[in-house]
Amino acid sequence: MKRNHTIALILCGLSITTQSHATNGFNLIGYGAESTLMGGADTAVARDTSALNTNPAGLAQIKGKMFDAYGSMLRTTDLAHKDVRNDQHADNRYVFLAGGGYAQQLENAPCTVGIGFFSQGGAGAVFKHIKTPFGTDDEMSSLFAIAKITPGIGCQVTDKLSIGGSVSLTYASIEQKFFYHTPPAGSFAGFENKGADTIRLGFKLGAQYKLNEQWTLGTSYTEKTELPLTGGTAKFNFGASGIAKYDNLSIKGFALPREVAIGAAFKPNPDLLLSAKINWLNWADAINDITTTWTETSNTSASASMVSVNQQDWHNQIVYALGAAYTYNEKTTLYAGYNYGKNPVPKNNSSALLAATLEQHVTLGFARKLDETWKLTSGIEFLLPKKVTYDSPLFGNNTEVRNEGFFLHLMLSKQW
Repeated sequence: MKRNHTIALILCGLSITTQSHATNGFNLIGYGAESTLMGGADTAVARDTSALNTNPAGLAQIKGKMFDAYGSMLRTTDLAHKDVRNDQHADNRYVFLAGGGYAQQLENAPCTVGIGFFSQGGAGAVFKHIKTPFGTDDEMSSLFAIAKITPGIGCQVTDKLSIGGSVSLTYASIEQKFFYHTPPAGSFAGFENKGADTIRLGFKLGAQYKLNEQWTLGTSYTEKTELPLTGGTAKFNFGASGIAKYDNLSIKGFALPREVAIGAAFKPNPDLLLSAKINWLNWADAINDITTTWTETSNTSASASMVSVNQQDWHNQIVYALGAAYTYNEKTTLYAGYNYGKNPVPKNNSSALLAATLEQHVTLGFARKLDETWKLTSGIEFLLPKKVTYDSPLFGNNTEVRNEGFFLHLMLSKQW
């Protein structure tokens, strides 16, 4: 945390994120209100500053200047862990996300440049009162957060073809606590991990091609971004041997996956826009084993170093998105969308702390022009119920994790 302190403050200040619950592995289904309210079917549509994080070729559609600021609130209605001793809802029922962007058309080139700030996603839950297998009541929690600063450019190459690219400065951090106040038993000792983070570069390329007045095709490619979390500290509760503080914590094995998206948008008439997207996410290469290493302790009763390898073996994922935008009148546009992506986490590697990766989202919303330059976009995203039952070496057979909730989205935009 110390190494990246200044940049981390900028990222967290401009793109607020704690943990989130996503369909696309760690990723949210969309970025900005229109992208999200069309179910993430944005590759062939991208036309606001969220194009920086969906399809940067869409920046070329922005004429003049545009500013977007958005905020989202997640309310979990059934984020729960269940075993023979517990049926507990997570204590973190609310999550707040924010971001935005600015784009401006260049005067002497058919290009638009921009910069955006995005809550990319994450995972996690906080259970403050779990009945442990050791006869105590203790906390288990893990909060993994990802945010981006993303500059980019989109250019109109021909009347029909636009291309674009963006570079992402990605910040990720993690906080974990697992039965820290429970006395050790056998090989078990409770621990608390803090301050491990990273800043890494990534990039995205995209294109949009207008076949005719009705059809537009889009595609984008996102490179894998490794997220090795280092620079943290940890404490272990070794009971009679005391608390051992480790001054060097690293957690390696997390990454944002390589992605390939294709999409199509269809306008059967001037008032209706239909869109579809298929997105391939290479999670099998991104999340395999998570290796946690603790070193540098002054407690002579504790091991000088410890290593834990947590097998994950995520599957590749194909996400399907459908969206619609209907111009109700000259001031009002209505949105609807659906997003489906099969859970990439193998059943027996599930955990309540991953918040049971959701599979289906349904979205509804609207945009309203406030005057000639300002527009308000708002809506709701339903996170349809998801339940996973798995066998846990700690909690026993038929351990269950459930997830369900909804997002409220709001975005204020100005174009001039």
